[in-house]
Amino acid sequence: MIADRVTQEREANLTLFRVVHEVAVHHGGRPFHEVLPILRRALPPVPGLDEPEVRRIAEEIAVGRDPSGL
Repeated sequence: MIADRVTQEREANLTLFRVVHEVAVHHGGRPFHEVLPILRRALPPVPGLDEPEVRRIAEEIAVGRDPSGL
């Protein structure tokens, strides 16, 4: 069903945002070279989340921002 797929996608997005938020809270402001592997380990497999996007998220966290929006 379409509703089930939408619910699954929503849950996957919430999980992604929560993981990014947790990494940002605990590791925000640390050097990029430290944040990137922490973020990679914490992220679940996400279709469509490519390496440049993961690096961009890590850069935001490294400068003290929380790109999750939470």
